[in-house]
Amino acid sequence: MNLLKVSLAGVLLLMAAQAKSQKTEQKKPDNPTKCTNIKEGKFLRANYPESIWHMTIKDNIQTEYFNNGKDYIKSTLVFIDDCNYKSIVIEKSDKNDPVQIGDVFNNQVVATQDNLLKVSTKIEGTQFNIVYIKVK
Repeated sequence: MNLLKVSLAGVLLLMAAQAKSQKTEQKKPDNPTKCTNIKEGKFLRANYPESIWHMTIKDNIQTEYFNNGKDYIKSTLVFIDDCNYKSIVIEKSDKNDPVQIGDVFNNQVVATQDNLLKVSTKIEGTQFNIVYIKVK
């Protein structure tokens, strides 16, 4: 019976801690969106170690690095406005990568929060969202 009481007390304690942690206020996205944050810097992705993937943008050239920097995809960026831009693949190192030279990705920065940028990307009818972490 004592084991049951201790177990029940432990469960109640965990539930109270969980309820308290849910009350923590989440930060709100930047308003207005700070789209120009994408124009230059070094970027990572959540849950991706830098050795697996990272990206740099400088002088309207975006370079994505893979495989400890051994492979890359380089694109030129054409900004339509601060929040919308096209990335056009101009060079790549891995011949087996499905991305081809000349591929055009249409991108829109849809939200920012401090050093986080959420970008919506479209290519050939496929759309997906990526969250970048700006580290420099």
